[in-house]
Amino acid sequence: MSAGLNNVFQSTVDCFGPAPLPSSRTIMVGIDGTDTAMRAAAAAFGLARRQGARLVVTFVACQSSLAALSPAVASVFEHEATARLHAELSDQVRSSAEELDVPVTFAKAFGDPYTVLRDSADQCQADMVVVGASQQAGHRFAGSVATRLIRSGHWPVLVVP
Repeated sequence: MSAGLNNVFQSTVDCFGPAPLPSSRTIMVGIDGTDTAMRAAAAAFGLARRQGARLVVTFVACQSSLAALSPAVASVFEHEATARLHAELSDQVRSSAEELDVPVTFAKAFGDPYTVLRDSADQCQADMVVVGASQQAGHRFAGSVATRLIRSGHWPVLVVP
C-alpha cells in the first residue's frame, strides 16, 4: 500500500468553532454521509447550540462489500471515495461550527460503525448520542446501529428519522 493510501485510512481529529467551556456537556453524533445521518448532524448541532454543549462529530468509514471481491480494486475506490467524502463532511462541519458558534471535535475513524460509535461515545464521555435511523430493510431483523447503541444503555440515544 502506498504512503498516500495509508494516510487516508488513519484516524484523524480536528477541532472547529470556539473553545468548549470546561463544564459543558458533550453530545456525540455519528455521520457517514447518508441523508439520515446528515439530519442527525443537524439535530445534534441544534441541541449543542441550545444547550451550550460541545459537539463531537464522528465520521465512521467502513470497508465496503467490494473489498471481498477484489481487495486491490476496492481499496483504490474506497481511498478516493473516503477521501472525497471526508473532505466534504469536514468542510460542512467546519462551516456549521463557525456559523452556529458551536465547539466541535470532528473525528474520522475506520471500522464497524457500532463499535466505533460506542467506543467514541465512551472516550469523549458523551452525555447523549445522536444517530440517523437506518433505511436498510435487513436492519429490521438483524438490528441497526441505532438499536444496538440503545441496547448498550450507556447514554441516552436520539434516533433521527
